[in-house]
Amino acid sequence: MRPRHVPDVLAIEAQVYPRPWSERLFADELARGGRAYVVARAADRVVGYAGILMIADDGHVATVAVDPAWQGQGIARHLLLAVVRRAIELGAHQLTLEVRMSNEVAQALYRAFGFVPAGARKGYYADDGEDALVMWCHDVATPAYAARLDELEASSPLEVAHLPFEVVPAAATAHPATTSREAS
Repeated sequence: MRPRHVPDVLAIEAQVYPRPWSERLFADELARGGRAYVVARAADRVVGYAGILMIADDGHVATVAVDPAWQGQGIARHLLLAVVRRAIELGAHQLTLEVRMSNEVAQALYRAFGFVPAGARKGYYADDGEDALVMWCHDVATPAYAARLDELEASSPLEVAHLPFEVVPAAATAHPATTSREAS
């Protein structure tokens, strides 16, 4: 993701999240080290984005969102593949995230990546007080996990294979997490 993508990202934010992130928050995230944000583009506009941040050797999936008109085509899978691979390049040994208890579609995607439930955060979502399911994926810096990612990529729908992804360069040093939320 680059600053020029933020207007399209904000439009998607407004459609998919009850409490969208602000332009300033995205600018701050893009400027910080230990982060990787990617976008999926089609017809010169952003149709999805994802971000991950590093905390020591943990990669924390901060956000994943796809324009509602483009959902169900495998875009979220490609976005997650991109940020997970980047997190591993930055030294991640495990991954974590929070997802709404009611978001079974996202949970199924995360399970395909090897995430398993690890607990709950009661009342995590301020808009309606819904609980978050905490999920973890361990041992991601292994040949077996690399093979899993390759298999996920190979089994993705062909229609999205042509979408270009851009990865924001991230510093090798981690910074404390200040922002995260579940993905759709």
